[in-house]
Amino acid sequence: MEYRRLGRTGVSVSKLCLGSMMFGPWGNPDRREGIQVIRRALDSGINFVDTADVYSNGQSEEIVGEALSGRRDDVVLATKFHNPMSDEVNHRGNSRRWIVRAAEDSLRRLGTDWIDLYQVHRPVDDTDIEETLGALDDLVRSGKVRYIGSSTFPGSQIVEAQWAGRDRRMQRFVTEQPPYSILVRGAENDVLPTTARHGMGVLTYSPLGGGWLSGRWRSDAETPTPSPARQRLANRFDLSLPENQRKLQAAEALAGLADEAGLSLIEMAIAFVLNHPSVTSAIIGPRTMEQLESQLPAAEAKLDAWVLDRIDEIVPPGTTINPADSSFLNPALEPTALRR
Repeated sequence: MEYRRLGRTGVSVSKLCLGSMMFGPWGNPDRREGIQVIRRALDSGINFVDTADVYSNGQSEEIVGEALSGRRDDVVLATKFHNPMSDEVNHRGNSRRWIVRAAEDSLRRLGTDWIDLYQVHRPVDDTDIEETLGALDDLVRSGKVRYIGSSTFPGSQIVEAQWAGRDRRMQRFVTEQPPYSILVRGAENDVLPTTARHGMGVLTYSPLGGGWLSGRWRSDAETPTPSPARQRLANRFDLSLPENQRKLQAAEALAGLADEAGLSLIEMAIAFVLNHPSVTSAIIGPRTMEQLESQLPAAEAKLDAWVLDRIDEIVPPGTTINPADSSFLNPALEPTALRR
């Protein structure tokens, strides 16, 4: 396993990061198998684990915490806050009030005294970024958090957060976690160049495009049933939508290319993400041991220039085939905002 520097932190992390969204009722409800998958990933050389409080409403963090028992010191552990954790109106968001509470809850579920990387799961327009950074700065100073990061921030808000942290002498985001895959290349337009300019580490999620690049989505095969977590994202999987039909066509062309290159589609897709010079780690999100074993070889896969050129022909640089896959829709483009 290759290890890379996480931005300018001096911390080394594996080029594959184990994502844990699929551990728990959102994906695999078998707690024991989830623990086995995590421990197998650690045995393979992965030392970077990413989770979030919202995954299976906290159960993912509990599974990760149990799996890391006795091995915590050797793992760079990342989690996230922001999404609703109950129907209570203040049990969510990026306010100081919620961040402090959310961090304590995550520490308890993870069974640890500190979080290596604490990330804002999504940006918001109703909370001053200085309030968010101030709360996170206090957590770092208290020793409960080592570093802070953002997730799915557009380039402009990455810059705003960097400037606010610098000007107010608070902790700055050292990482960004964007969606990035062959089918979702929008990050190449602005986010990845922005993180590079600010020396940030990048851990990308959904390198398989939410499963579209797993090899299961083919026109001549039965349509796969998305996991419970993804069933809530119908606009990303509904084949009656023309943008998803285009994704299916691209996935089939990419599968043929992978065959020519002597790789599985999974290996080629993950290797493509890792090939970008701004990317530190690609987050893989296996639900089962079989899925983990199919993704681990991607750490050793290399893509020749002709393969990268062909990928660009199938999905041009900077292109996101279905905008819904970007996980961030600019509030300024909402219908109500456009009614001047």
